[in-house]
Amino acid sequence: MALLENSFIMVAIILIINIVYVSFFTIRMILTLKGQRYLAAFISTIEVVIYVIGLGLVLDNLNEIQNLIAYAVGYGIGVIVGMKIEEKLALGYITVNVITKEYDRDLPKALRDKGYGVTNWAANGLEGDRMALQILTPRKYELKLYQTIKELDPKAFIIAYEPKTIHGGFWVKSVKRGKLSQ
Repeated sequence: MALLENSFIMVAIILIINIVYVSFFTIRMILTLKGQRYLAAFISTIEVVIYVIGLGLVLDNLNEIQNLIAYAVGYGIGVIVGMKIEEKLALGYITVNVITKEYDRDLPKALRDKGYGVTNWAANGLEGDRMALQILTPRKYELKLYQTIKELDPKAFIIAYEPKTIHGGFWVKSVKRGKLSQ
């Protein structure tokens, strides 16, 4: 193919193929971790076709070092692109534990009014009474939640993690019906 004989075009094709391949790889891994096995399996079939084409182009022209470099650079860029796509998808939920500087009865209500699922209880810290809150939210609202908490209590201590399993409760049902007000 005359188009593939031009080394600049070959490098560009290999670079683009590998960016797409690794982006698919990253998304598939995340879907697998989130339990989306059928979608992950479908994406992996596309991923492997892209992989074989890209690797074949490099192996067929192994004497051209720029192709190998394009493959490696495309891989690195693909990791970044895949991570950016995952950030935009923001699949799943995040649990945020908050410990306030002081016991504030209004803080849980303010967060609930915004649609977050909040469980709170009295806690004791080294310097006195605190309030502990556990907040569940879809990951796409994670940064907005942090901003809201910091506005309501700038000295709050925040720890976040992704729950593996969520069962029961009224809040998850209302979120699935789109009732989180953001």
